[in-house]
Amino acid sequence: MKRKHQRMLLVGGCVLGLSVATILVFQAFRSTGELFVIPSKIAAVAPKNGRAFRLGGMVEQGSLQRLQDGTHPTVSFRVSDGIASETVTYVGILPDLFREGQGVVALGKLASDGSFVAQEVLAKHDENYMPPDMADELKKTGWNPNKGSPPAAALWNAPKVSG
Repeated sequence: MKRKHQRMLLVGGCVLGLSVATILVFQAFRSTGELFVIPSKIAAVAPKNGRAFRLGGMVEQGSLQRLQDGTHPTVSFRVSDGIASETVTYVGILPDLFREGQGVVALGKLASDGSFVAQEVLAKHDENYMPPDMADELKKTGWNPNKGSPPAAALWNAPKVSG
């Protein structure tokens, strides 16, 4: 085999190896990438069971329940986006800034019964901050950031009074 053919074979092998490596990297990112979802999206198109995703929205007023699961503190609360709400169960200590009526992002998975089991709960750090993903999704539901902060979570699922 001539030297020219050897070089072409080597270059072709390198291109093939690089292509396979690229495909494997993209497959790994797709399987472990965390989606950001709001409750109304879960109601419309539920993510696959067992796939981790971030659930974002506002904690509904009066929905926080503190339970005791053996020796571990367990909490249950509802996250709403104004259209739908989702029950979240979390085993662990909540962040200091966690409050009803505040924004929250929870990382976890859907359980077989359809509830959301969180492995991590993040609360916003002040009254003006909202994660960009959450703000984008809330804008799709009709919230206008130029007209002020989003309505209180307690009012989101209340019946609308026309007048």
